[in-house]
Amino acid sequence: MGRKVHPIGYRLGINKPWLGRWYAEGEDYTDQLHQDLRIRELAMKDGERAGVSAVEVERYPGKVKVTLHTSKPGVLIGRKGENVKILRQELEALTGKKVDLDVKEIKSPDTDAFLVAENIAGQLERRISYRRAMKRAIQQAMNHGAEGIKISVSGRLSGAEMARRVTLREGRVPLQTLRADIDFAKTEALTTYGQIGIKVWIYRGIAMAPAEEKVEATEGVYVSE
Repeated sequence: MGRKVHPIGYRLGINKPWLGRWYAEGEDYTDQLHQDLRIRELAMKDGERAGVSAVEVERYPGKVKVTLHTSKPGVLIGRKGENVKILRQELEALTGKKVDLDVKEIKSPDTDAFLVAENIAGQLERRISYRRAMKRAIQQAMNHGAEGIKISVSGRLSGAEMARRVTLREGRVPLQTLRADIDFAKTEALTTYGQIGIKVWIYRGIAMAPAEEKVEATEGVYVSE
């Protein structure tokens, strides 16, 4: 039996942040957790064309802060901020609280695992060869500074009678190194032959925790009392 750990969950608190940052107990926890899911569903649906990769939710007394990470902030914001204004109103109606909406640009979309997976899924749905889509995504990621990438697709590839899995890799992807900055995402492509699952791992180098960086900065320095 395979023992697989989610690469991001494995690194939470080390070099990966929680996407939901708040505290609650009992029924409040359940309600707010489901509300987080609806917030993310609404934000991803409205930002489908804007390349929204992640949605962070922070809660304060009487206020909710939502941060959207997108590769196309101009599309998400809209002309004179119309799209953001509409999205903020929808989120305030959903949460019943004031919503602070923050949009952050993803500098390198080709090294964002979710956007790479969605791009491959879109190509498969347009009947582009899976191998061609995978090789192109790998080449673009390596050209934009990734130190390693692994892509796995599984299902009835090219309409084959029997489902199978194909994995391509380039560079290093050290899944067991906790300090490694590994981005992971999975999605599905809805083709005429059925669903095809896509998983993407991208290694972007070593990312140390802030405390570890401070320790290394003071090494070799003598401090007199």
